[in-house]
Amino acid sequence: MKTNLLGQTLSELQILCAEEGFPRFAAKQICDWLYKKRVDSIDAMTNLSKLQRARLNKMAYIGREAPVRCQVSKDGTKKYLFPVLDGHFIEAVFIPDDDRATLCVSCQVGCKMGCRFCVTGQQGFHGNLAAGDILNQMFGIPEFERLTNVVFMGMGEPMDNLDAILAATQVMTADWGLSWSPKRITVSSVGIIPGLKRFLDESQCHLAISLHNPVAQERLAVMPVQKAFPLNEVLALLRKYDWSGQRRLSFEYTMFRGMNDDLAHAQRLVEILKGLDCRVNLIRFHESSEAPYKTSTPTAIAAFQSYLNRNGVICTLRASRGQDIDAACGLLAGKE
Repeated sequence: MKTNLLGQTLSELQILCAEEGFPRFAAKQICDWLYKKRVDSIDAMTNLSKLQRARLNKMAYIGREAPVRCQVSKDGTKKYLFPVLDGHFIEAVFIPDDDRATLCVSCQVGCKMGCRFCVTGQQGFHGNLAAGDILNQMFGIPEFERLTNVVFMGMGEPMDNLDAILAATQVMTADWGLSWSPKRITVSSVGIIPGLKRFLDESQCHLAISLHNPVAQERLAVMPVQKAFPLNEVLALLRKYDWSGQRRLSFEYTMFRGMNDDLAHAQRLVEILKGLDCRVNLIRFHESSEAPYKTSTPTAIAAFQSYLNRNGVICTLRASRGQDIDAACGLLAGKE
């Protein structure tokens, strides 16, 4: 089976080059062609000899693949559909906003976590994406040059596919790769503790925790992960790390009418986050036929946000983008 060069780290390419008898510096040359010049064919790597290119073509390929569909929202958001393994599809969402341009990428086909309110979670799990599949969501769109930020908040749970996440973010941040600052990248998680610990030890990218309810039994009712990895244990782990520097910690909190949007929940949220340097992002629930919940009223959201801000928790309301094309939070399904 041929190796996909896109997503390979410098050390991986050094091993590949050594096995093929290439000079060691060839790995750096290949990185330059892949990530700096972003070529889409091995034959374009003109500072490799013809013999080296021929050998590389026999055992590898560049996994650059264009999306098969693009839907455009009335607010300018674009949702791209990419083919991946075994005839499945995944989605990535491009979100332009004044001088920012964010790409929300997927890391799995479907998801194992089964959150009751998430359309992706209702699709089941069909496989992990390789680092090349993740990076192709960036490289494959025409807006690549405009990107200022990437968020791993699309389909899948990043801590359930951590090797690919770490490889992709290494390509994005290394000087032999895209040379991005880790501050431009945010990785989300529902709170898988072993993966979280490794991520926090090995990466400087921002972290966003999907919290959604501060009451344990209520959170369990909508997020099965609460049983294996309780929120109090997740918070205990997060308190062991320094959040006063460049790396930022945030909590995602989807607002459900009559479920988690009253002042009692706001008070509990302030209690459990006390002393933790973080922010809370409120998200309007995006209603769908696959989940029986309703979004909170504007009045309830405003009161909730105001209470948190008055009581020392920085709280913002995330703007809903791309809802008319099912590109908003929790709506990605990877349907052809």
